[in-house]
Amino acid sequence: MSNLLPKVQTFASHGAPTFHLQQRVGIAVLALLLLFACIPAALAHEFKVGDLEIEHPWSRATPPGAKVAGGYFTVVNKGSAPDRLLSITSDISEKAELHAMGVKDGVMTMRPVEGGLEIPAGGKVALKPGAYHLMFTGLKRQPKQGEKFPATLTFEKAGSVKVEFLVEGMGETGSGDMDMDHAE
Repeated sequence: MSNLLPKVQTFASHGAPTFHLQQRVGIAVLALLLLFACIPAALAHEFKVGDLEIEHPWSRATPPGAKVAGGYFTVVNKGSAPDRLLSITSDISEKAELHAMGVKDGVMTMRPVEGGLEIPAGGKVALKPGAYHLMFTGLKRQPKQGEKFPATLTFEKAGSVKVEFLVEGMGETGSGDMDMDHAE
């Protein structure tokens, strides 16, 4: 038994640091997993008003001197009645309008949407490049990548909600008028 005691003491003194190292590595891995799990939630920002959820409002950075910027997001209506996006205001521009983009006779057109945009009951509407979108006209300052700017969306039934637009990079189709007939 006296021969066993030194072996136990050796195991305890050499085995313990290995256990602590494994424990530390395990804790570090868990911390990294939790960090990565939180990233999508931090990037995907949502806002709610009534039965409506506004998902990830975003815009693009604009080049120096640009007078307009676009705004994009998805509205999900979790209610049993339709609602309607009526207006948009923001301190970043003199005016904000809802626009529809389409192709007519081979020419891309962009026109203001009159009477608002219906959000169907139990449905969703995506405002995205090349389709329905917001136009911030008469920019008071250039939106820069990585920043956020506030805006207020007003709905017919749900009322008003303040949102923040995350400014992303210009991207390949960032700005420019691309031979569009931008009629008023």
